[in-house]
Amino acid sequence: MNAPPRPRAALGHALFPTTFGPCALAWSARGLVWFQLPESSEDKTQARLATCVTSSAGAPPAWAREAIAQITRYFEGANEDLSTIAVDLDELPPFHRKVYEAMRRICRGQVFTYAELAAAAGSPQAFRAVGQAMARNPIPVVIPCHRVVAAGGKPGGFSATGGLVTKARLLALEGASLSGRAVLAIR
Repeated sequence: MNAPPRPRAALGHALFPTTFGPCALAWSARGLVWFQLPESSEDKTQARLATCVTSSAGAPPAWAREAIAQITRYFEGANEDLSTIAVDLDELPPFHRKVYEAMRRICRGQVFTYAELAAAAGSPQAFRAVGQAMARNPIPVVIPCHRVVAAGGKPGGFSATGGLVTKARLLALEGASLSGRAVLAIR
């Protein structure tokens, strides 16, 4: 989503092809610190990654290779549970971590409103702050911000390349839509 205020430090990063386009991820010793949805080309994806993460390209550790495989299968339409992928949120503000942890519990194909996510994160009146945290989500898809909509099932925002078209594609891939709100489910 939007770049964090300063680039996040990572041990390494890798670009990889998907049916959605070239994606990238970066990792620490604890988990993913960044996931880059496709830009319009591999060069643009790499350039965007370089503004968000400081690291060198390298061979991913085994767990990151498995994350790449899971994400690749997800984009192919497989029913992958991306909530099992390790993430490293240690450098992020505590409220953002709470929101991201709650977001990871929203089941595939389901949607929450900003207000419902705020309640799930333990701050029911903080739905505007939830939107701000989502706009700074460093690991979209793995932390599924596309599953959060505005009140009344309206799409809300999505700051990745392609905006709401990308959000709608991700929801459709999971069997949900922006036009009809699915039953809420949380792990």
